[in-house]
Amino acid sequence: QVVWAQSGGLGLSALATPVFWREASEERFIMTRFLPLSYTPEVAEALRTGGPLVALESTIISHGMPYPQNVQTAQEVENLLRERGVTPATIGILDGVVHVGMGPQQLERLGKLGLACKKVSRRDLAAVVAARQNGATTVSATMMIAHLAGIQLFVTGGIGGVHRGAEESWDVSADLTELGRTPVCVVCAGAKSILDLPKTLEYLETQGVCVAGYRTDDFPAFFTPHSGLPVSCRVDGPGEAAALGAAQRQLRV
Repeated sequence: QVVWAQSGGLGLSALATPVFWREASEERFIMTRFLPLSYTPEVAEALRTGGPLVALESTIISHGMPYPQNVQTAQEVENLLRERGVTPATIGILDGVVHVGMGPQQLERLGKLGLACKKVSRRDLAAVVAARQNGATTVSATMMIAHLAGIQLFVTGGIGGVHRGAEESWDVSADLTELGRTPVCVVCAGAKSILDLPKTLEYLETQGVCVAGYRTDDFPAFFTPHSGLPVSCRVDGPGEAAALGAAQRQLRV
């Protein structure tokens, strides 16, 4: 469970190459044999061959932007990955079916649903699937499904965190506990700046989450690269980042 606090360009192809694929595929079969996941052909092929593969969340599509900008942005992000030889796997739920990778028509449908689509965290996943509803996955649900599918890398904007005043409200994002329990590497721009960032980093430490800065010693605050808070370690290139991710998996932390 590594949060890449990104600052600068990132070589996704090197990071996205699966490691320990035999073990991951066996685990994926056991965990998903009773939960059908729908894969696009390109995602299924990448899983079969062990090609570079990156998970993407869908809440940004349904809740982050208005239509049609949301769909256009999602397609641009996917195409950016494809141009670098990486297969995108946007994760979402339509009529109770969990999609790992979404085609143009599915992205369009999700974008048009907008706020009518349920925002799905780990807590909500089973209920939305059982009721055959439509759902857009948050960081926590996307991590969970990516792990079930055998995808080891997930790219997003900013993660959730500890809210200001949490000592009274106990408002702590489920993203943080998911990062502590699910072995998926999350590449992000830190946590959203409106949150209590010192408490967020303390909570991540308690959960045993490695917060690695990519070419930075400073934890980013979503739209700004500097929060004034330190990351737990630093990597300065794709090779170092991939080695750290592999060590995390070898040590099962």
